[in-house]
Amino acid sequence: MRAVLSVSLPEKLARELEAFAKETGRNKSDIVRESLTLYLWEARFKRLRKQLRPFAKKAGLMTEEDVFEQIS
Repeated sequence: MRAVLSVSLPEKLARELEAFAKETGRNKSDIVRESLTLYLWEARFKRLRKQLRPFAKKAGLMTEEDVFEQIS
């Protein structure tokens, strides 16, 4: 099942999207869908990272290198 969404874009962004679609041979809907998927994934990741930060700090994991050392 699909839902149709109408989005209003500023002119400059609409022109950039149109140009990118032509450059890549993709349609605008696919580009917007992929962009939104990535945006939502990153937002969820940031939220989870923020929630887990106190637990990581308590475990002595202060940097990404610390985490990498623990899982390697």
